[in-house]
Amino acid sequence: MQTLESLGRHIQSVQDLQSVVKTMKGLAAVNIRQYEQAVDALQDYTRSLELGMQIVLQQAPGAWGFTPSGSDQPVAIVVLGSDQGMCGQFNGRIVTHAAARLEESGTGPDQTAALVVGMRAAAEWEASGTRTNVALNVPGSVAEITRRVEELLLRIDRWREERRAGRVWLFHQRPLGGASYEPHFQQVVPLDATWLDSLRGRPWPTRMLPMFTMDAQTLFSSITRQYLFTTFYRGLAESLASENAARLAAMQAAEKNVEERLDELTAQYHRRRQNTITEELLDVTAGFELLSPGD
Repeated sequence: MQTLESLGRHIQSVQDLQSVVKTMKGLAAVNIRQYEQAVDALQDYTRSLELGMQIVLQQAPGAWGFTPSGSDQPVAIVVLGSDQGMCGQFNGRIVTHAAARLEESGTGPDQTAALVVGMRAAAEWEASGTRTNVALNVPGSVAEITRRVEELLLRIDRWREERRAGRVWLFHQRPLGGASYEPHFQQVVPLDATWLDSLRGRPWPTRMLPMFTMDAQTLFSSITRQYLFTTFYRGLAESLASENAARLAAMQAAEKNVEERLDELTAQYHRRRQNTITEELLDVTAGFELLSPGD
């Protein structure tokens, strides 16, 4: 049976854990907001890039040389996960989603080059039976996302030259609001021909049509490069928001369990303390009766 001192130490440990859980819960909530703001900040810039593509496609339809991608072309896969734990099935779900997509497409391991962001996700990816070619750490803040995206683009450019990777797939978690999220897949390269056709067919939003003097293919290539940058930036920001949403949900569940355990230990402490007091009173009463003269 535990003593009062051991129960007190146990209660103190649980209270310390409760404090840590509350702190992590608060940090996760704050981080979700800053990454959501980063995604929102991209909306206007992405809109400007789409307008740039639209005007180039309308005035110089041949600027975009469409090359259809076949299933036999090598694919570069980018999977976004986490470095840290305590986020439930966050990494397992995105790895399972990416592996299922690969199997569905019939792409073999010899046609695949995988870049995984997040060491825990990389471990999950290799555990699924697929080799990780490159593993990078997750950005620790919004300010670090830009540098990580630049590394991704450089690595993908190298793979497209060396491995002739004609397709680039992006897998990441997308927040749904609150503490929920879902796996998301996007083919980054080549650009969707249907989407570009719809973009070219849109009416211009104003009566004034912009003009450009530089080479149309060079301009379109530059805009496309920026568009790819925003795609990966948004993917990382959404993945980080989803990771913190998963951690928030895990901390909420942990907080509930800690509170239940603390209530249980506190009740045990009070019962043990009351029993100890009762035993001491009985000892005092019994000693008094022994020392008192009999009738």
